[in-house]
Amino acid sequence: MKADIVIVGCGDLGSAVAQQCQTLGLQVLGLRRHPSQHNFPCLYADITQANTLHLIAQAQPKVVLYCVAATEQTDSNYEQQYVLGLRNTLQAIQAMPQAPLILFISSTRMYGQDSEGALHEDSLPVPNDFGGQRLLQAEALLSDIESAVVLRLTGIYGPGRNRLLQWASQPELWPSDNKWTNRIHRDDAAGLITHLIQLYLAGQSLQSCYIVTDMRPAPMYEVLTYFAQQIGATVPQQTPPVTGRFFSNQRMLQTGYVLRYPDYRSGGYALTSS
Repeated sequence: MKADIVIVGCGDLGSAVAQQCQTLGLQVLGLRRHPSQHNFPCLYADITQANTLHLIAQAQPKVVLYCVAATEQTDSNYEQQYVLGLRNTLQAIQAMPQAPLILFISSTRMYGQDSEGALHEDSLPVPNDFGGQRLLQAEALLSDIESAVVLRLTGIYGPGRNRLLQWASQPELWPSDNKWTNRIHRDDAAGLITHLIQLYLAGQSLQSCYIVTDMRPAPMYEVLTYFAQQIGATVPQQTPPVTGRFFSNQRMLQTGYVLRYPDYRSGGYALTSS
């Protein structure tokens, strides 16, 4: 079947992108290992098995969104999902007569260093774990592809992601350190992706990399204190010094995208956070 957009790894974020693209009249095809019921076609493909990805070339899409998520926090799983899977996908795209826009969903996990100022797209990534290293390795596969765009997302929050709310309700679960937190609402991540697709289809040029995050990085204890106050939980009396890293979203904003949820307090975050 033909499609304007093929979403490889059509989970929560990919499905949100599909829904938004459909409202624009775009034809969407989702590919995933375990297809589920959607109001758009979603078919079987396994990114670790190159012979199952022939549907990409058959669809002749203008845009391919690589939007997979690791299923385990192990080096081998990150290698399979991000490096091998992307390599197989790029190989499948080579069968197309015209190269599509390739959007790769990456992560700011590759920035393992602490920072005194906001990190941005030109800041040198210094990964401090296997996840950051594998993401960098995957991004390197795209370095010579002119039509490739990397989106480095901070922590996604939204419906069904309640970890921080659970922490806030029990002071004994609060971390011993007070690191910067950086986040993007699921609907804003999908909105930015859809916005970039619109710009591309309208003939506008895109940057090769964007950091995707909201307007307000915040120390963990500030966020947890806000949640605790919302639900009437106890707040620890001692606040550790702030460490970690925070990010600039200026390049993202320069595309003209307007955040629906500009900070952690907006959009009912206390009930849906991660």
